[in-house]
Amino acid sequence: MANHLFLKQTDHRPWPMPTGNWTYYQEWNRAIFMHWQLPMNELQKFVPSGLTLDDHDGKCYISLVAFTMENIHPRYLPAVPLVSNFHEINLRTYVIRDGKAGVYFLSIEAEKLLSVCLARVLSCLPYRKALLKRDGHTYGSHNKTLSQNLHLEYVPGKPLTTKSDLDQWLTERYCLYLEKNKKIYRYDIHHETWSLREVTLPRLDLQYKVGNFILSPTTLQTCHYADGVQVVSWPRVLVDG
Repeated sequence: MANHLFLKQTDHRPWPMPTGNWTYYQEWNRAIFMHWQLPMNELQKFVPSGLTLDDHDGKCYISLVAFTMENIHPRYLPAVPLVSNFHEINLRTYVIRDGKAGVYFLSIEAEKLLSVCLARVLSCLPYRKALLKRDGHTYGSHNKTLSQNLHLEYVPGKPLTTKSDLDQWLTERYCLYLEKNKKIYRYDIHHETWSLREVTLPRLDLQYKVGNFILSPTTLQTCHYADGVQVVSWPRVLVDG
């Protein structure tokens, strides 16, 4: 059984926990965060009009996050490894609505078809099936539908004893936004602060585009590694529409 002591750690949150019961538990483990700057006018095309692009010192970012989802399950049901554990890559940007800064997913790729189908139906998030493989400190993916590919070799380094403002801004997000039928919804989430570590990338081959912007190792701004966090989420709420 998962240890839920992290639910008592709330001092780091930018706003109070939702009052109702959380509905899903999950773990985001062995995560590699990679971050790029993008011109605001280029990125704005991919964000619904009901959301405002968030910026850090006037700069907008997108992030590619490769991790392993584990033990996802509804509050009152057990995890089923066949669908509860899978590798996942999300491509996200940073938005804000009603003073709540969160993330907006441009795409989400996952390893297992059944998990993808359930996630799309239950969450309405933009999950797609991809060929994902993780072995030791390598992580690879191939998505023929979206023409997206990744081959990553990484070496986790020492813990970050001090996080920069940008480190915090890129990783400490406690909600995500979704557009569905021209309406904007928010999912609130909770986890402890990410324990970030340095990471080196001996190899990074990728084929991802956002509009005319090509994600490239040469334009990578910063990257992080984290062992993982326990997460709970609440039902989505309508915020616009």
